[in-house]
Amino acid sequence: MKQYLDLMQHILDNGVDKSDRTGTGTRSVFGYQMRFDLAEGFPLVTTKKTHLKSIIHELLWFIQGDTNIQYLVQNGVNIWNDWPYQSYLKQNDLEEKYPKYSDEWKAFMKEFIEKVKTDDEFAKQYGELGPVYGHQWRNFEGVDQISGLIEDIKNKPDSRRLIVSAWNPKDIPVMAKSGLPPCHSLFQFYVAEGKLSCQLYQRSADVFLGVPFNIASYALLTMMIAQVCDLGLGDFVHTFGDAHLYSNHFDQAKLQLSRTPKELPTMKINPEVKDIFGFKFEDFALENYDPDPAIRAVVAV
Repeated sequence: MKQYLDLMQHILDNGVDKSDRTGTGTRSVFGYQMRFDLAEGFPLVTTKKTHLKSIIHELLWFIQGDTNIQYLVQNGVNIWNDWPYQSYLKQNDLEEKYPKYSDEWKAFMKEFIEKVKTDDEFAKQYGELGPVYGHQWRNFEGVDQISGLIEDIKNKPDSRRLIVSAWNPKDIPVMAKSGLPPCHSLFQFYVAEGKLSCQLYQRSADVFLGVPFNIASYALLTMMIAQVCDLGLGDFVHTFGDAHLYSNHFDQAKLQLSRTPKELPTMKINPEVKDIFGFKFEDFALENYDPDPAIRAVVAV
């Protein structure tokens, strides 16, 4: 995963300090690309422990077209919690009572998440994120892009239109109300010599917290689609627009950069699954993953 560490170092050395929507501040570069040969191992960051359970459940959640965090929190995945929670506080005039990231804010969030997990009506009202990734992948103005993609890869592998877009201009204002217009906004597949490659365009990238998840998620998606389409593994190409480190992640990034990358792990997928919508969490097994300890950092909301 030297490519990822090189990106962090490039931002620290060459980035421009900018303001941002969250008020945190970033150091940012525009236009950058990484390439990973999926035949060389599963590109999961080894210089800090990355929560693979969250990556797999989130990807399955996207593929099913789900946009409510209830499934995620019921499976111990909390990466999307901050946005609906902050929206709940705003809707109920509780932002002053629970200032963002205070001890009181954190304690009340546990109550909020427990209610989303166990109360279907509450989850329906407050756990919904709007027309985000899963909706756009499976119902972009009535089009199931994932089903169409699989059919095209199988029947028209040389097509230059093997594209899925999460960027729907009509829905951006709706998503913006919760602060969640899609960051990984478009991806394209390419078939050559019996191998499947994927390129992701990510308009905005939280390099310390988000990008390790994005790399692993789209690498895994490529592996899944390759399996159901009877193809080998090519490259995952990760192309960025605004790639940034939040100002409160600089120390964590420097700590990670002081560590030496280890050999990549191997991802095993149940070979019996031939339907992209048929995968379950239990169909994935990661082998030989020996990461350095996790590094804590606060997500910017």
